[in-house]
This record gives sequence, structure tokens and C-alpha cells, in this order.
Amino acid sequence: MTRATLERVLDWQARHRLPIVDLTGGAPELLPDFRYFIRQLRELDDRATIIDRCNLTVLHEPGQEDLAEFLASLRVEIVASLPCYTFENVDAQRGDGVFDSSISALQQLNQLGYGRDPLLQLDLVYNPVGASLPGAQAELEADYKRELSSRFGIVFNRLLALTNLPIARFASWLKRNGQHERYAELLAASFNPDAVAGLMCRDTVNVSWDGRVFDCDFNQMTGLPLGGRAPQFLWDIDPALIESQDIATADHCFGCTAGAGSSCGGAIT
Repeated sequence: MTRATLERVLDWQARHRLPIVDLTGGAPELLPDFRYFIRQLRELDDRATIIDRCNLTVLHEPGQEDLAEFLASLRVEIVASLPCYTFENVDAQRGDGVFDSSISALQQLNQLGYGRDPLLQLDLVYNPVGASLPGAQAELEADYKRELSSRFGIVFNRLLALTNLPIARFASWLKRNGQHERYAELLAASFNPDAVAGLMCRDTVNVSWDGRVFDCDFNQMTGLPLGGRAPQFLWDIDPALIESQDIATADHCFGCTAGAGSSCGGAIT
């Protein structure tokens, strides 16, 4: 994302003052203007919720040694991916050394007050490995808190259990392993109508690197524009005027409505 696009996003936010700005990637922290963007957002609204969806290992990247302190100083909430509390599962999924690096990063965040100070929220994200739905979020959270506390002294606020959607790289993996059709059938058969009201597409606008808008980040990844209409840019829309518009849907949406539901805030029901 260029500085020019960031400035247009900031100008739009200055007009509309949405209460939550949720930054994701890839690794959003590696954007050269990431810290500038955070500072400007905080200057616009000292009470706004700013969230950084962090992969933890970025805290150990060269030049990012003071990143954790920066995030804490501006009260940025952290949502961090940790697919399991054992190194075997994490390293098998993410690569050698990722678990140890993630644990070290979480300990650093705890030392700064994350997970302890009410103003420094620290949530973890769980995704199941393979073509299955996540287990019960409350039970997984209890397991995570027990294991991470007893083994590493780590504390955090919430665990968010997210369902893997059959798009992009995960869809390619499913197809290579002959599981794509079975997983799609599992998601459709597990449809839960009670999850619909809490879906992130109901109250969130997703903004891509070039400023185009989508109903959710999954629709962005599949190129499905906001409402299924012609592509629009953030600075061309008024939040008040899109509240009643249709939401663009496709087969992958069954992933967010399966079982207990799945949204940016974890399980829905």
C-alpha cells in the first residue's frame, strides 16, 4: 500500500470515524508506512480500537526489535496466530523454529503488559490443521491457557477459533490431496443459520492494498467486490449508504456459517 493510498484512507477515516480499524496482511507491520499509519489513526481518535493481526515472528525480524514497544505505547490490540500450543504441530504447519519464535514473542508482549493490562488486549487465533471444523472455542481456550501458562508462563485474553475457508492456498492443498469436494460438502452440511447474524460481512468493510472495498477479506482474496457490484474504492463510499446493500456471497461463505460459525472475532454461537 502506497503512502498516497494510506493518506486517502486516513482522510476518509477522519470524515467517518469508524470505531474499529483492523489491520491485517500478510505481515502488515512490514509495510514501510505501518507505524506512520498507526500514529495518524491514534491522533485522529484517541479512543478508537486499533487492531494488528500479527504473526508473532515478525517481532524478531531485523529492524523490528522495538515493534512490540511501539504497539504497546499506542495501545494497539494484538490478534496473533498460534495454531497449537505444541512445537511439533506449529513447526509442521508453519516451518522449523516458528513455535520457539512465537513463544518468545508472546513472552515479550506479556512483559509489556499485553494480556495483563486491560488496555493491552492480546488474543490468539486457532485454525485446525486439515479439512475439519475447529473444536469448541471455549474448550480450546481453556486448553491453550492451561498449557501456555504452565509451560511458558504466558497469559492472553481470548482464543479465537477460525474455520479454514476453501480458497487460495488452502483450496490448492485440498485439491492436491483429493479433499476439496468432501470439505465443501462438510461446510454446506454444517450450515448453522444462527451464525448468520454475527458474520463479519454484516458490519465490516474490507479495504485492499489499493483502496478497493469488499464485504470481507475472503471476498477480497477471491476478487468478489463489495455487494457483487463494479469495483469501488473506500473514498467513494459512505458507510451510512451501504448498510442496507446486499452482501456478495459465494460457496466459500459456508465456511463462516458452519458449526459454531467463524468470523474475525472467532466463533459466533
